[in-house]
Amino acid sequence: MYAQISRVQIQPGKMDEAIGIFADSVLPLVRQQKGFKTVYLFVDRSTDKVVVTNIWETEADVAALLESGFYQEQVAKFASIFASPPERGVYEVAAVA
Repeated sequence: MYAQISRVQIQPGKMDEAIGIFADSVLPLVRQQKGFKTVYLFVDRSTDKVVVTNIWETEADVAALLESGFYQEQVAKFASIFASPPERGVYEVAAVA
């Protein structure tokens, strides 16, 4: 399994809007992607920071998100509420409890 982890700073006062866009617009689409396993949305309201962790079956499944433009399309939905572009990384899941 592989994890795609994105970290982003949200503009002050926009956290509820970000959560709503994620739940209503992003989740339904990401669930349909090949290899998708699960996703977690972590928020720190005191600092307006968000961490999104998606779990995928293979590294190729994660790579397909960028190659297809899917990741970029989802990020674009948040452009007006991001304080800065997201930082993205891909990691092999080495252990699960």
